[in-house]
Amino acid sequence: MEQLGRREQDILALERRGFPGPGAKERAIREELGLAPVRYFQLLNALLDDPRALAHDPVTVNRLRRVRNARRSDR
Repeated sequence: MEQLGRREQDILALERRGFPGPGAKERAIREELGLAPVRYFQLLNALLDDPRALAHDPVTVNRLRRVRNARRSDR
């Protein structure tokens, strides 16, 4: 199985971090990854379905999958 690329690893690393207040995460996405937040969340959502991401960081991926599934069921 292939390894995740640098950008995918950076996305998961950013998701492991905590952010102090509103807008801090979006600012980090723009400054550290050079991505618009909308594009970041598109990439993150696709990454959650990637088995390589699960192998790389199962705790983060499973947590984010639970959050995503809870939000979907609330709709």
